[in-house]
Amino acid sequence: MMRKKPGLTSALIATLALGIGATTAIYTVVYATLLAPLPYPKPNQLVMVWSKVQGGNNVISAGDFLDWKRQNKVFQDLNAFNGGSVNLAANDQPEQVNAAFTTPGFYRMLGYPFRLGRDFRPEEGEPGKDRVVILTHKLWSRLGANPNLIGETLRINGEPYTVVGVLPAGMADRGESQLAIPLAFRPDQINHDYHWLLAMGRLKPGVTLRQAQTDMDAVTRAVAAEYPKSNKGWGASVEPLKNDFLPRERIHSLWLLLGAVAFVLLIACANIANLLLANGTARQREIAVRTSLGATREQVFAQFLTESILLALIGGTFGIGLGLALLRALVAVMPPGTLPTEADLHLNLPILAVALAATILAGLFFGCAPAWYASRVDPGESLKEGGRAGTSAGRRRLRSLLVAGEFALALALLAGAGLAVQSFWNVTRVDVGVRTDHVLTFALHPPKTEFKNPARMDAYYQQILSALHSAPGVSFAAAVTGMPLRGTSDGMPFTLVGGPTYADPSQRPGAGFQSVTPEYFRTFGIQVLKGREFTSQDNASNMRVALVNQDFVKRYLKGKDPLKERLSIEELIPGVQNLGPAVEWQIVGVFHNVRAGNLRQDFPEIDVPFAQSPSPDVNIGVRTAEDPVAMTKTLTAAVHAIDPGIALADIRTMDQVKHESLADDRFMLLLYGSFAAIALLLAAVGIYGVMAFVVVQRRHEIGLRMALGANRGHVTLLIAKEACVLALLGLTFGFGGAVLVERTMQSALYGVGSMDFTVIGLVAILLFATALLASYVPAKRAASIDPMQTLRTE
Repeated sequence: MMRKKPGLTSALIATLALGIGATTAIYTVVYATLLAPLPYPKPNQLVMVWSKVQGGNNVISAGDFLDWKRQNKVFQDLNAFNGGSVNLAANDQPEQVNAAFTTPGFYRMLGYPFRLGRDFRPEEGEPGKDRVVILTHKLWSRLGANPNLIGETLRINGEPYTVVGVLPAGMADRGESQLAIPLAFRPDQINHDYHWLLAMGRLKPGVTLRQAQTDMDAVTRAVAAEYPKSNKGWGASVEPLKNDFLPRERIHSLWLLLGAVAFVLLIACANIANLLLANGTARQREIAVRTSLGATREQVFAQFLTESILLALIGGTFGIGLGLALLRALVAVMPPGTLPTEADLHLNLPILAVALAATILAGLFFGCAPAWYASRVDPGESLKEGGRAGTSAGRRRLRSLLVAGEFALALALLAGAGLAVQSFWNVTRVDVGVRTDHVLTFALHPPKTEFKNPARMDAYYQQILSALHSAPGVSFAAAVTGMPLRGTSDGMPFTLVGGPTYADPSQRPGAGFQSVTPEYFRTFGIQVLKGREFTSQDNASNMRVALVNQDFVKRYLKGKDPLKERLSIEELIPGVQNLGPAVEWQIVGVFHNVRAGNLRQDFPEIDVPFAQSPSPDVNIGVRTAEDPVAMTKTLTAAVHAIDPGIALADIRTMDQVKHESLADDRFMLLLYGSFAAIALLLAAVGIYGVMAFVVVQRRHEIGLRMALGANRGHVTLLIAKEACVLALLGLTFGFGGAVLVERTMQSALYGVGSMDFTVIGLVAILLFATALLASYVPAKRAASIDPMQTLRTE
């Protein structure tokens, strides 16, 4: 039966393959990210343990971690970790690589197998015994994949480290870190003030999350009683590991994408049902003959439904292959860090089972109506018509409703894409607070052992900046512990001198805090709106000064003169994880808001002179008179003239930084736009198919009309009018769906009102125009009918 109509069969299979393929690809992402069990032994035992303050989660201090590990009664193991950058000397060429710093036993707790070697031993978590390293498979391969590398030495930050392990290929390679070094807490790091660690634990068998939370509440109360100055108001939060590092907005976006692709599948099914209804009408004589020869209604229904499910299985098979190709394309264009490292984007049995279920359900969805109508055919009436198929009013109404439903779904999906476009446009037009042209940025992470005191740290970077200034074509150069469009380096609590005092330190307000050199504002083109910039006189021997941004003034200094206010903030001790005593900073200026990693909102920020609060790790920004990319080698040489052993990491222009900061929005826009385009195409094909079939079914009627005086314009208008009625019906139904989609997407949009009728209206016009265009060919075909030939043959 399918071979007799290869065109129809191909159209059905292609339409379903498109729907199943898109659904399979997106469901694979959602399943791997949100639904699949973590790829660790007994993953339900793994939890993240956070410090909790003012209702939010925070990283923990080394003192808290050690107390928690010692006092808890619910964990088999509890480990701390964080990330950073190190200088790796490979083949005599220094390079910056991302590193994970973990307490011994971290990989053993996760159940990681090792490609070579072992995990860190307990004694390797002690200062002086921590010169060991574990490599990812990716880095091991890049270094030559030497199977005898265990026991060999690599120079990291100028020090020899012994390789003790190599992780297997796969999950670890998807993360940012390329090697791991033991966390060995020095005495100055063991305090309860400085929060800088993440903690992960494995629960004892039979311990529930609630029991773990109760136990940690008791532990944190005991720690707060012992250290009230630092820990009063702080608690702990025990949460499942799944999706722990995935922002809620991204989880919400993934579910929205799955909903969007479900709309595409429904539109595809409606299209196929329409085509099968048309084919069923054309097969009425065949059905009448079968019924006359003894076939029951149940047998006819079963035959048509079997054909539909067989078509669905063939289309689903092609769809799974298409889904695999789409998945590879998704991985290729997906921004780095979009998904957690545990997300394994491969087709597996659960995904194939869902694809099979979706295929069978689709076959039932689009097959039941044609099968039911076929089983209701009256053989006597059909045979009396001499083979010219008639169409019942119920069948016509169902086909019209299917097309209207396609347009309703397409309107909702296109409205979502339109809102995503508007949101993306709004984000790109945000005033980010910096000039991104002609600025090259890079990070420097010298070994901490080079800096014995803050003065040495400041002098080192003054030498670096002086060397950069001396390079031809350099206008300004600055060092900053954070980076515009990426975020400040620290968040610090503060109090206003002479303002409210806080018995509970955890209740203090907070703001972003970063150190900058004097030319920072001119390098990045940041406007100082009030007061002054920093100068070379703002050094360690003079009064501590600070600049705050507009959002800080708006939140905390409303109705006050900022230049008359002072801030009290605990001192950051350079190079160590510890806070010093509170010191006062005089506000001397207010600068324009600069967007950080989240371009969608402002946040309060405090900037202080680098000389008064130096740091070993900085980002360098250089404003050039010419193309900054062309000056990369010149600037690298200037840095190496001061320190030949340091690597320049993450070299980017500010234009690239801004482009990358929009990567998530651009990716989501691409997906929504692709699904909307598919929906528009399927809706156009659907109305084209209906109108083409209408012309065939009404050929005799059109011939009579033209014989009685109707001209081609009248006939064309007749067909186009019917298409417009169907489109308008679908758009009317779809308006409510579009409003619902807009409300559902609201948290993922930027600068879009709760009811944006402009976008919905434009999308409705586009769909209506598509309906007119799709009906043009059938209308012209109807207008070209020869009335005399039609009347003679029929």
